[in-house]
Amino acid sequence: MGSNASTASAPGNFPKAKSQEEWRTILSPAQFKVLRENGTEPGFSHEYEIKKEPGVYTCAACDTPLYKSDTKFKSGCGWPAFFDAIPGAVNRKSDWTFGMKRTEIRCAACDSHLGHVFEGEGFPTPTDERHCVNGICLRFNEEAESKTKANGGGNL
Repeated sequence: MGSNASTASAPGNFPKAKSQEEWRTILSPAQFKVLRENGTEPGFSHEYEIKKEPGVYTCAACDTPLYKSDTKFKSGCGWPAFFDAIPGAVNRKSDWTFGMKRTEIRCAACDSHLGHVFEGEGFPTPTDERHCVNGICLRFNEEAESKTKANGGGNL
């Protein structure tokens, strides 16, 4: 339904790819666990779940812009929720862990795990999707949104 239904590329085809050893030196242990080992942070544990300020959320691993704050909504799920990503920023991949079919979302630039996307839950959003993103996978940048608007553009 959303505009980012691409699938993940083959490993090594990511512009900001690094070895696991390099990622370990860049990321905190908690970030590494979620971003590089497909972990999940506890629900309601990150400030971005309730953050309302305008700006852009970038990948905590490679700083690629992923989500604009105007696509963020309150879902009550315990993690930051967005109804769509910046076009081309997020790849989707089938995830069969825990005996259920889900759709994993990964950074298109560095292939880091972000969370999962769910469809058809009935939220009143333009895409009927919920990108459930681990807050630890994100960085918030207020300036990016302000600069984009000041330059007359609506997209990054």
